[in-house]
Amino acid sequence: MQVIDGAPRRMEPISLRTPLALLLVSLGAIAAAWWWLATPITLARAPIDPSDKVQCVSYAPFRGEQSPLNAWTHIEADQIEQDLRQLKEITDCVRTYSMENGLDQVPAIAARIGGLKVLQGIWLSSNRSKNFEQAALAVRLSKDFPGVITSIIVGNEVLLRGEMTTADLVSIIRSVKAQVSVPVTYADVWEFWLRNREVYDAVDFVTIHILPYWEDFPVKAKFAASHVEAIRERMAVAFPGKEILIGETGWPSEGRMREGALPSRANQARVVSEILSLAKAQKFRVNLIESYDQPWKRKLEGTVGGYWGLYDSVRRNLKYPPGQPISNFPYWKWYMGAGMGLCVLVFAVAGLTLRRRPWTPRFSAWLGVAISATSAGILLGVGADKMYYESYGWAGWLHWGALLLAGILSPIFCAQAMVIGRSLPTFLDLLGPREGRKWSKLTAVLGLTLAVTAVIAAQTALAFVFDPRYHDFPYASLTMAVVPFALLMLNRPQIGQRPIAESVFAGVLALSAAYVLFNEGRDNWQSLWTCAIYFLFALTLWRARAEQIQE
Repeated sequence: MQVIDGAPRRMEPISLRTPLALLLVSLGAIAAAWWWLATPITLARAPIDPSDKVQCVSYAPFRGEQSPLNAWTHIEADQIEQDLRQLKEITDCVRTYSMENGLDQVPAIAARIGGLKVLQGIWLSSNRSKNFEQAALAVRLSKDFPGVITSIIVGNEVLLRGEMTTADLVSIIRSVKAQVSVPVTYADVWEFWLRNREVYDAVDFVTIHILPYWEDFPVKAKFAASHVEAIRERMAVAFPGKEILIGETGWPSEGRMREGALPSRANQARVVSEILSLAKAQKFRVNLIESYDQPWKRKLEGTVGGYWGLYDSVRRNLKYPPGQPISNFPYWKWYMGAGMGLCVLVFAVAGLTLRRRPWTPRFSAWLGVAISATSAGILLGVGADKMYYESYGWAGWLHWGALLLAGILSPIFCAQAMVIGRSLPTFLDLLGPREGRKWSKLTAVLGLTLAVTAVIAAQTALAFVFDPRYHDFPYASLTMAVVPFALLMLNRPQIGQRPIAESVFAGVLALSAAYVLFNEGRDNWQSLWTCAIYFLFALTLWRARAEQIQE
């Protein structure tokens, strides 16, 4: 007999039957989970079909690091022409918002290509002199390209941003209208039209933005099209006698949930398809936002701001080619394979750890290994997918990359500790004095992984408390890291003093999670999942004790 952590273990050959059976169950669970996650949706109408063109799409030409937030950014004509020739395959109209950064070239390029009309935008702000310069340029362009520019949109959400008074806006609209022969309008969210009815008298038609995801009370994807129709009908009653153009509508393909509104590839395809079908049936004009994903918007609106496009920003590929299945995870087979590989690695590490150990671990230890390996195997692809889309700039890649790495290392090293009966180390084991402690490589890597996870978990939890609107929920990678820690903490004896650091982290996570649950609502499953992991992590850290059992 040999005593390990106070429990007698029989010195007998290690049986492979239990770990092999659990491994097969884990691999089956991973395969089943990815089969369900990757199930494609079926739509009555393809979201984008060259044989049934989109009426109009918002166009911004910026790629990669290009951004209108930098005054020196200038887009060359060749780049704009590449985009417009591609867009001509799916639409006959583009909407612009400004004439800066090279966008004043759009009408001339559209005329050269042929077959594209332009809803010419004038960007208005609190800078009065710049406003008049932009207006004068738009007037000139409308006269130079009368067959291309079909209307002028004087200002975009300038009232929503509070950068101009209604009286000043009406004045500049009337000034432009007096100098051009094409219809003139103003664009803003539908609520601000109701609050500023004076604008109605100045325009030729009303341009409203209806974005179900961004509503004060977010609308689920399955209700988005009906919401758009209901608002359009309400505006038609409020403003009779003039056409109602839906100047912006659509759905994001990536980003955080807002209550029940979930950004995803499938939801974006569904919303676009249903709105276009509705517009065709009800015979109203609609402009989709937007043509290409715009990475620069992520600085203003978080991840979700960069993924409203019909084309991706990097490869400039159509997200939903006609005839192809629409799945939230088009690379799911790779994700499933990587998850299975991680699962096998976790079991292999646990088995190799026992190679020179003369005992058979309890069934509970192998069950803990299996749970850790299964959860990590299922969520690895989800975590990698989220890291790819949600990382912005080197800081973002470092932040989410570190959490995903912790999620990969945690089940591997916790598997080692589980089968040999080791407890989860405390922060003191990593950072405190070494006197009287038995240092090991396993303690070091487990402690470091635990510390990284705790810091990132606390940072994200506090972000949801103080600035939640644009932050993403790290449910996948965080679950990968926390579940093995929680299982391993069951090995820790409940004696000794509770460390201050773990107690502080536990308090921050628990209190933050309670607030986030209240603030985000019960329909946000990303929030519910993330908060459940915060609570589990808080409980895990709360169970920590400073005194270690010596081997």
